[in-house]
Amino acid sequence: MDMMYMASISRGVPHLVGGLCQAVRVAHRPPILLIDSPSLYFRAYFGIPESAAKTDDGQPVNAVRGFLDMLAQLVRTRRPDRMVCALDHDWRPAWRVELLPSYKAHRVAPEGGEVVPDTLSPQVPMILEVLDALGIPAVGATGYEADDVLGTLSVTQPGPAEVVSGDRDLFQLVDDDRQVRLLYVGRGVAKLDDCDDAAVRARYGVPADRYADFAALRGDPSDGLPGVPGVGEKTAARLIERYGGLDGILAALDDGETGFAPGLRSKLAAARDYLAVAPKVVRVALDVPLPKLDTALPAAPADPDRLLELAQRWNLAGSCRRLVDALATPRP
Repeated sequence: MDMMYMASISRGVPHLVGGLCQAVRVAHRPPILLIDSPSLYFRAYFGIPESAAKTDDGQPVNAVRGFLDMLAQLVRTRRPDRMVCALDHDWRPAWRVELLPSYKAHRVAPEGGEVVPDTLSPQVPMILEVLDALGIPAVGATGYEADDVLGTLSVTQPGPAEVVSGDRDLFQLVDDDRQVRLLYVGRGVAKLDDCDDAAVRARYGVPADRYADFAALRGDPSDGLPGVPGVGEKTAARLIERYGGLDGILAALDDGETGFAPGLRSKLAAARDYLAVAPKVVRVALDVPLPKLDTALPAAPADPDRLLELAQRWNLAGSCRRLVDALATPRP
C-alpha cells in the first residue's frame, strides 16, 4: 500500500478517535439543574418548623435552611455540572391576567401583591445573598414567572436538563428529544419523581407536549383555572387522545358529524371562550429575554469570606457546609 496513503491514515486516526471520545463525552454530559426557586423555598418554609431554625435574635430562617439543604441533596444525587435558580419577578403577569382575569386572583393580598407568610418574605433576600456568595446564578425577568424562566432555559441551555419543581405545569417542559426531564418534588426532594415523556403519559394519559391543553380542560384551582365543568382528568385525556389537542377538539365541535355525547358537547361549547385563552395562560413562555449566564457549578464558593459571615449571622453553618461539601465532590 502507498506509504503516503498509510501516513495520512495514521495522522487521521488520533483525530477520529478524539472525535469519537468527544461524542461519548457529550452523550454522557452531566445535566444542568434548573431550579424552581419559589417552589422549593415555599416547600422548605412549610416543611421545617420556624422554631427549629432561627437566628440568635429569633428571626426564622427555616426556608433558607431547607432550600440550601435541598440544593445540597440535589447536587449530591444528580451530580450536575451546571445550575441556575429561577425566580418570580412577576408571580401574576399582566398579560396572563388580561387573557384570564381569574388567574391566581384568589392569591392576591388585600393590599395587592401575592399572599406570602410574613416570616417567609424576609428570607428570600437571604437565599439570594447566600447563592451570590456561593457563585450560583439566580435569575428572573420582568413580566414573567419562574416557570417561564425555566422554560426558556430548558430550550436555550445545552442538555441534558433537569427541571426541579413541585409545579405540575412544568410537566409540559419534558422533552425526550432535547433530553429535558422534570424532577417532580411532590413527595419531597428525597423522593423525586424523575419524569420523562413516558412517565407523563403514565401519570396523566397524555404526552408532555399536550399537557397545557390537558390542564386547561381539567382546570387547576391553585392557579385560578376553572377548567370545563364536568371534565376531569380522565375525560380530558380521552379527548386529547382522540382529537390530538384543543385545536382538534374545538374543530370537532363545529363538525356536526363528530360523535360527542350530547352533555359533553354542550359543556365544551359553553366553555369555548375560556378554551380559546386558557392554553395560552398555561403554556410556559420559551422566549424570555435573559442575561448571559455563567451556569457552571462552582467547585468552591465564589466569596468564601462572605459566605462564612452570612452563615454565622444567620445560623446556617450546617446547611452551608453541606452545600459546599456537595459542590466540592468531584463530578463526572
